[in-house]
Amino acid sequence: MSIFSKIISGEIPSYKIAENDLFYAFLDIAPLVTGHTLIIPKTETDKFFDLEEKYLSALLLFAQPIAKAIEKSFDCRRCGLSVIGLEVPHAHLHLVLRD
Repeated sequence: MSIFSKIISGEIPSYKIAENDLFYAFLDIAPLVTGHTLIIPKTETDKFFDLEEKYLSALLLFAQPIAKAIEKSFDCRRCGLSVIGLEVPHAHLHLVLRD
């Protein structure tokens, strides 16, 4: 079980930003900037591009209102999206602010 699955189950605490049946969004514990948010699918899938099609499109639709709320809350120029996927074997997105 990945660290992200443990966060979803509540075994490891997190600061939840949003959640639905498919995804969970929370603040990064080692943020690049204030407001750095991770979005993870509730189904444990190692690599981002191994996600089923329904998750790929739904993930962006879930992320969009979160990114807009981050931009408004922190008065930043933009909220960027990054897929890195090198450290945790659980597909995820990073939402990172830019001044």
